[in-house]
Amino acid sequence: MQCCSSVGRHPAIYHDWLLPPPWTWVLFRSRSVMMLVKYHFTVGFALSFSSLASACLREFNSEHVHTHRKPILRRQAVWPPVLTEQETILSNSFDANSIDDWAKYYGNQVKLAGLGREAAEWTRDRWAENNFTSALKEYHVYLSYPVRQSLAIAYSNGTRAEVHVQEPALAEDPVTGREDAISNFHGYSASGNATAEYVYVGRGTHADFTRLVELGVELEGKIALIRYGSIFRGLKVKNAQDHGMIGAIIFTDPGDDGNVTVANGYEAYPHGPARHPDAVQKGSVLFLSTYPGDPTTPGYPSVEGAPRADTSSVTPQIPSLPISYAAVLPLLQALDGHGLEASQVNRTAWMGALDAEYRTGPAPGVTLSLENLMEGKITPIWNVIGYINGTNPDETLVIGNHRDTWMIGGTGDPNSGSAILAELARAFAKLTATGWKPRRNIVLASWDAEEYGLVGSTEWVEEHVNWLTETAVAYLNIDVAVSGPRPSLDATPELHTIGTEIMKKVVHPNAGGFNISLYDAWQRESSTGSGRHVGVLGSGSDYTTFLHRGVSALDVGSSGGAGDPIWHYHSNYDSYNWMSKFGDPGFKVHAAMGQYLSLLALHIADDEILPFDLPNYTEELRGYYEDLRDLIGDETLDTSELAAAIDVFEKSAKQVKELETLAKTWKDENLIKVVNKKYRDFQRGFVSQGGLPNREFYRHVVTAPGLDTGYAAITFPGVSEGVQYGNLTVAAEWVSKTAQGILRAAAILKT
Repeated sequence: MQCCSSVGRHPAIYHDWLLPPPWTWVLFRSRSVMMLVKYHFTVGFALSFSSLASACLREFNSEHVHTHRKPILRRQAVWPPVLTEQETILSNSFDANSIDDWAKYYGNQVKLAGLGREAAEWTRDRWAENNFTSALKEYHVYLSYPVRQSLAIAYSNGTRAEVHVQEPALAEDPVTGREDAISNFHGYSASGNATAEYVYVGRGTHADFTRLVELGVELEGKIALIRYGSIFRGLKVKNAQDHGMIGAIIFTDPGDDGNVTVANGYEAYPHGPARHPDAVQKGSVLFLSTYPGDPTTPGYPSVEGAPRADTSSVTPQIPSLPISYAAVLPLLQALDGHGLEASQVNRTAWMGALDAEYRTGPAPGVTLSLENLMEGKITPIWNVIGYINGTNPDETLVIGNHRDTWMIGGTGDPNSGSAILAELARAFAKLTATGWKPRRNIVLASWDAEEYGLVGSTEWVEEHVNWLTETAVAYLNIDVAVSGPRPSLDATPELHTIGTEIMKKVVHPNAGGFNISLYDAWQRESSTGSGRHVGVLGSGSDYTTFLHRGVSALDVGSSGGAGDPIWHYHSNYDSYNWMSKFGDPGFKVHAAMGQYLSLLALHIADDEILPFDLPNYTEELRGYYEDLRDLIGDETLDTSELAAAIDVFEKSAKQVKELETLAKTWKDENLIKVVNKKYRDFQRGFVSQGGLPNREFYRHVVTAPGLDTGYAAITFPGVSEGVQYGNLTVAAEWVSKTAQGILRAAAILKT
């Protein structure tokens, strides 16, 4: 039996909402209820894609599907940028030296979820010093921790060798050798021992496994050897489990590092920019595309004493371990000459860059012995929540970053964002010292347990969903703020214009010595040279729960590209030492990203009318629709209802834009309130149709993480995945549901 909580409305100006409200637990009969607010769904709505395992899968390449969207064109902005007095105060308040100090602090703290209270209290105190009323918000969640992990290979001649599963300490990087360093493991992995022959299954995608089954490769009872990349790691383990495999080893391959590799003559970290051969990517193996958050409390917050649900639908039942490319090399080489060649498998990204044939195997008599002992328990975690009340209590901007890491370091993920939020609080304190007060409430959030599966943010949103529904105008996320010099931006379409315009106000610290804007640096990464797209939000960071509760969202960061030093994602080597020497020496990119986030927050929190571009949402919907038609191809599926709904949305978007123009011209406060309310609320329409089949958490009819990607977005997901998984009945049902969600959003906008 699952349960749901009742949440009362929060007062307009509220100083006690950091404390848990009284709870009334309401028992529901259906295991499929996932929300704080009770809802019903039809029999057709509950159709499970998992029942379509034998159906023909239409492969969905998320990197290439969005072909019909109009790029944001390159255009010369005024240079140097002209800033207002308030913008100038914020921009000038960012000090790279201070950010360096904050990054150094976070980079020396144990912050594994449930163990990082000291860093949480430090964050609270820094925000409080800068006029944000701040406190810890505790939840009691289910997490798992490593006890013992080992891996060994036995050859057919009777010899046996231990496989290195831990990262060696580096004398040049003291944090990697600390006694309290955390073992390499997969969060939420099953405990177990498995000894069997093993099969290389490529990236471990649904399509990879489908191809291996077609070719007759024996999978059942084997251990999967899986290359990182393409999809979320938890779905790799799930796919192996679904095909009867009894364990999974996931490895990093230098083939994903472009030219900056040891094989190409670059020195490895700590002496050079290439990946250290022993670097290991830790991470969660929760089945993220089913639902995020505490797996024992789906749809309701994990307050102390909350009833707990079974986790087997979203956590693996087979053990798994991550290993490095140095560790996997002899495992791959042992498969040389056995099983199918890469050319026979004929799958994308099958071959890596190691000195091996990347055959499927198995190799007769060659086995792996995998041991993984985990401790699972209910344990406290601590979000840090700070706020400044605005003059309009009915509108709230939330700005967030997670604080937890898999290792002591984590200076790219997420310390770069955490350091920027510490500096952002200081910048806004300087602005409030001038007498400025925001129109809208500003909430700062430092989330815990994001790495396990967006746990801290999901539990907080589930606890405060009614208040957020009533007041939230947007959520701004900065996770990996800096892992390299190249800015990236993903957002819901109404934020594309303001998101890119603010980029033009920030100077990017170009290594070439020429002053260019953040916008120009972003545009330089266009693959076509004609303009760039703002990314579509899928999942993988804390904007997810906000988006699927109908809140406008934006995610910003800066990463590496071809020729840049390799970032050691989720490795002990993602350290302060790496960042200060290779990732962002001088922390100048950190400062630029902080300036960007603060200016964006200023405008969303304080502009008289919310700076939303609804006509752009229509343009994006039309692009998504054409992409959908390409996916459908020759299949018989009537999408006219969806096309008609987009037409209605376009009319409403134009009307509200005209109303905004009138409100500005006449300076009519009542009209301004009407427009802002419509801009605040229209996203709620997109989440009005209940959840997607078999994963009710995901409610947005326009975008969701793909069922078989976990991270990457799929647009019009109900329809697209019905087509992808060969069930046109589900697809047709979701044409109607998607149309109804768009019509509901249009009705909110209608004037």
